Amino acid sequence: MPLDEIGALHAFAVTGMGEVRPGDDVGGLVAEAVGAAAGGRAGLADGDVVVVTQKIVSKAEGRLVAVDHDDPSAKVALVETEAVRVLRRRGDLRITETAHGFVCANAGVDLSNVGDGWAALLPVDPDRSARRIRAELRRRLSVTVGVIVSDTFGRPWRNGVTDVAIGVAGVAGIVDLRGTADATGRELVATEVCVADEIAGAAELVMGKDRSVPAAVVRGVPGDWLRDGSIGAEVVRRPATDLFR
Repeated sequence: MPLDEIGALHAFAVTGMGEVRPGDDVGGLVAEAVGAAAGGRAGLADGDVVVVTQKIVSKAEGRLVAVDHDDPSAKVALVETEAVRVLRRRGDLRITETAHGFVCANAGVDLSNVGDGWAALLPVDPDRSARRIRAELRRRLSVTVGVIVSDTFGRPWRNGVTDVAIGVAGVAGIVDLRGTADATGRELVATEVCVADEIAGAAELVMGKDRSVPAAVVRGVPGDWLRDGSIGAEVVRRPATDLFR
């Protein structure tokens, strides 16, 4: 059976953005690197979803603090300052809850891909960061796209890490399939799909962890996913519904 383009997703890396520094405009950098689709050129088009890494958003927003990379206790102290609650401690590792409601390792404090002696903190409001990038892309390129700010998270009970969405604009966090029928006609009663995380994971496949590619475009996302969204409102699980806190 031949491959069918119906329902296909395409992801391509955004290259040539260069080093991002405090005060830079991430939306502008993406716009300059990608451009608008025209004359058969595969630029940015209506309905695309742009995924940018938390690291470049944090850098642009000045979310950098000095820390001694050779002093494990200094990072631990910074992590505990950033956390609103520490759920588990093991050696230098902390499983924490952040002010955003994220439960993650070390409050999202990251020493990779930043200058020696510095650490990157999570954006203060990743949904707002995504909205700003989306607005700038619309202003510069006259396109209506979704934007996801992604970060790397581990998962309970599974080895390895994957990228997830920590902020969205113009794209759903969750698609609620409850009340619809599965392939056998049975009603779905509990199925809510975190499509923002799935898109972030797809984008990471072309960005990679070791290629210095901080953004990607995912094309072919279903149109009904392209709506106002919020990770804080849709995806972050409230403690009352969390069996593990």
